[in-house]
Amino acid sequence: MKPQHWFGEIAVGLKNRCGNSLRKRAVPTRVSENWTGELERGRIVGNENTRVKIVVIGAGQAGLSAAHTLVRKSLEPGTDFIVLDANEGPGGAWRHRWPSLTLGKAHGIHDLPGLELGKPDPEEPASAVVSRYYGSYEDEFALAVQRPYRVTGVRSTRENDLSAPLEITARRADGAERTWTAQAIINATGAWDQPFWPYYPGIESFAGRQLHTKDYCSPQEFEGQRVLVVGGGASAVQFLLPLAEAGIDTLWSTRRAPVFLDREFDMNWGIDVERRVRERTEAGLQTLSVVGATGLALTDEYKRGIDQGTLISRGPLRSITTDGVVFAGVDAEAAGDIMPAWPGGHEHVDVILWATGFKPALKHLAPLKLRSPHGGIATDGARVFVDPRVYLAGYGAGASTIGATRTGRLAGTAAAQFIAD
Repeated sequence: MKPQHWFGEIAVGLKNRCGNSLRKRAVPTRVSENWTGELERGRIVGNENTRVKIVVIGAGQAGLSAAHTLVRKSLEPGTDFIVLDANEGPGGAWRHRWPSLTLGKAHGIHDLPGLELGKPDPEEPASAVVSRYYGSYEDEFALAVQRPYRVTGVRSTRENDLSAPLEITARRADGAERTWTAQAIINATGAWDQPFWPYYPGIESFAGRQLHTKDYCSPQEFEGQRVLVVGGGASAVQFLLPLAEAGIDTLWSTRRAPVFLDREFDMNWGIDVERRVRERTEAGLQTLSVVGATGLALTDEYKRGIDQGTLISRGPLRSITTDGVVFAGVDAEAAGDIMPAWPGGHEHVDVILWATGFKPALKHLAPLKLRSPHGGIATDGARVFVDPRVYLAGYGAGASTIGATRTGRLAGTAAAQFIAD
């Protein structure tokens, strides 16, 4: 007979890294009737169970979808499985997004299984909307996400034995470590914690400011400066437009001509993303970005940005100097309306904003030696071919807003079947 549960409530105030308020709520926490521990900020602490069947790593869209699937498979949160999350509160990577990225400008937020997002204000920051939604989801299904716990390593308890339990080590912000053992893991850590910084000659000599997408907060921090945005993806475009609107002098650098597609950004677009990326992950190749697979959707706002000259690329960089950058130039063969031909040369800039994407955050899985000779991890959508104890949600073709939910479900279903066999 399953134990009865009660729900405690603790008020939690949340802010993201840019200081904007995300939400304040009461956090119901699911606890067994014979619990002898205590509650802290909505987490279970004290006599936590360190032996579980499954550990879900990450509480973003893919992780929550996986956890919901485990509940539907009659697995008990906190007893049969746990969810570990590195963030201070709900929202996954969305909680770190800059305030000017409103829900209406974000490239879609897909419903989690069992609870619709509804129709929030499109002018509200996406960070606040998603953090509130994910927090409500955790409450609705009593997932008792344990945070902040950053997983630092996953190892097999016996070498060369794929039936042995896994050992999962995680560290809190105060440095305290905990270890759990599980029959399987579902990794849903996304990519936000693994920003990609490309190298160019002279990069270390630049005297101005360099920052990455994950460091950006608002155009106001660049007042009076000339900003170079590097990268051909959605984030670059979402930086350039508000920067220009705020009167900031901008330049755009891309390795090749940006591809804007005049098509609706809808579910079919997400399915197209998955189709283009899936073959690479099945072969163990390194993953492609969403934009690398499908291009940018040409919205009315982007059309205006192109017409105004904001979304016109100067092409690739050759090197970086103490006070600027040297463009390689664009020859006639590579040139087009979005990246016109020019000989290149030196341009003064005060700031380089690297909107160059992210790599899957998988360093903690390195002890399991999952990577193929091609640099990626071969999966069939969720199951890792070389280790039946490991499932990836939100990886490869699952790294889109539609794919994250789908692969979360796949991973949850497959992991539940694995421990039942």
